[in-house]
Amino acid sequence: MFKDTRAFSGYSVNDIPKAKAFYRETLGLDARDGVMGLLELHIKGNNPIILYPKPNHEPATFTVLNFPVKDVEATVEELKTKGVKFESYDFENFKTDEDNIFRGGGPYIAWFKDPAGNILSVLQE
Repeated sequence: MFKDTRAFSGYSVNDIPKAKAFYRETLGLDARDGVMGLLELHIKGNNPIILYPKPNHEPATFTVLNFPVKDVEATVEELKTKGVKFESYDFENFKTDEDNIFRGGGPYIAWFKDPAGNILSVLQE
């Protein structure tokens, strides 16, 4: 039934102008105003990701958007210069290092939050 559809994702934020500035200026994405107050993130090869305003927004407790990158270390370093704060995790089988990067199996990955508190990641291609 859905095999030929072009599905898209969406999640809420509590402040569209702040989100637009962050996604456009900090992350360098093509963030456009959409209909009915929505924000559209246009990312190469995908349908737009829709961010919608929600006054009683509660951030997701899981990763809502992943950005594959060629070099996680360089990307984390660059984002930190732009004021992005990365998450640190210290669980038995799940620890980030001093650079806030998880290197414990699978791709290297680092997590950070958008202004609404939603969790995003960069991960090594």
